[in-house]
Amino acid sequence: MATTHRRDPEIVIIGAGVAGIATAVTFKQAGFHNFVIVEKGSDVGGVWHWNRYPGLTCDVPSQIYQFSFAPKPDWRRVWATGPEIQRYHREVVEKFGLTEHLLLESEVVGARFGDDGWGVNIADGRELRADFVIAATGVLHHPFTPDIPGLGEFTGSVVHTARWDDSIETAGKRVAVIGTGSTGVQIVSALQPEAATLTQFARTPQWVLWAPMGLPQPWLLGKALDLVPGVHRRLYDGMLRASGILADVVLRPSWRRRAVQDFARLSLTAQVHDPRLRQALTPDYEPLCKRQVVSGTYYRAISAPNAELVTDAITAITPTGIRTADGRHHEVDVIVFATGFKPHNYMRPMNLIGRDGLTIDEAWSKGPRAYRMTAIPGFPNLFTVLGPNSPTGSISLQYSAELTARYITSWLRRFRAGEVDTVEVTEEATTRFNDEVADALGPTVWNTGCRSWYFTDQHTIDLWPFDRATMTRMLTTPDERDYHLTRAPRLAAL
Repeated sequence: MATTHRRDPEIVIIGAGVAGIATAVTFKQAGFHNFVIVEKGSDVGGVWHWNRYPGLTCDVPSQIYQFSFAPKPDWRRVWATGPEIQRYHREVVEKFGLTEHLLLESEVVGARFGDDGWGVNIADGRELRADFVIAATGVLHHPFTPDIPGLGEFTGSVVHTARWDDSIETAGKRVAVIGTGSTGVQIVSALQPEAATLTQFARTPQWVLWAPMGLPQPWLLGKALDLVPGVHRRLYDGMLRASGILADVVLRPSWRRRAVQDFARLSLTAQVHDPRLRQALTPDYEPLCKRQVVSGTYYRAISAPNAELVTDAITAITPTGIRTADGRHHEVDVIVFATGFKPHNYMRPMNLIGRDGLTIDEAWSKGPRAYRMTAIPGFPNLFTVLGPNSPTGSISLQYSAELTARYITSWLRRFRAGEVDTVEVTEEATTRFNDEVADALGPTVWNTGCRSWYFTDQHTIDLWPFDRATMTRMLTTPDERDYHLTRAPRLAAL
């Protein structure tokens, strides 16, 4: 009688942000402990570690922006601040015993698949071996700074919001903010009250939904949720279900979409009374087409006497300021780049090499693509968590990451049982999924005519165009027909 060879898979998880933490806890709860989490930063939290700029606030309500396995009833605000979210991630890592698995300040620069599995290279020269590599690198971690002539000659302070320097003084200074997304809106609101002047350079205005972002969570609510965990769980589940309304709003035209868009227009007209400023702040595209910005203070800040909105293009940076296409020279002391990230790099620029020497740049020469967000043809035993087409604008990222991690766990179990050696998604299944994505993106609000960071260089939209139920169905049980599997050798019975 033959038996299968039982093995404990060696796993390398790259990244200790939302995706990496969700993956590590999910694996551990499923009985897989032989893993390391490799993180290039000095602490966990991902985007919440790297971003520390004034005014940083999550635009998702706190009670849904948490892991299902680590409920936090006592958020201080309805929309949590960045520092509180980062502390939460640190607490989760400690609570679930992930510290012993964690390699901080260890940047992965390359990984290669060979006959003996994966070799993962760290910047300091170390090499880790792995049966499986999980790329939980997220989306927003490579800051983008535009190449503006003269930037190196500026004699004042320059900082990117994703690499904030607390030593920079902005109070009483002439501050320039370049950028108009959520970060630009938040930092304008935070810096304007104490700045001598604040000038925001914004070629393309954003629709800004009004919300009381500074609203504290009632202490009694947190206490009640802590005392009755079952109620907290029902609240969390209810908010997940209610978030389906957001998916409905962005995925298809409906009265709900029209209502939210009308509210965006009302948010502008009700708060900005200067006709010229209101006109400058009015986008030429539909609300929700870009990542929606939420704020309760921005319009008031940009309307203040010491604030100015500049919509002319920047032509150069001089030693003392910024020159724009209309010929004006704006004298400033501090330049803040709120220009976002390179959102489609994912695990790049690491040198990732799969089967037969295939590089990730070759595999993605026509843009990032994966099967159901998580598997890439040509890369056996490698999975991504919150990879291409992740729902950054419609579905809870924590839910998506946990669901994906459980999906990967199904393959880990089969490896441990000796049923498979390698798991590689087929090109056919990946093409079929990406064709379905392209068709589903047609009626979405992201496809109504604006240019946003959701678009790749190949002019495709890198988002999840389905609802949560579809995601759950796709990522509950792997379909073996969509994969190339190599079988583990059988051992003869004694």
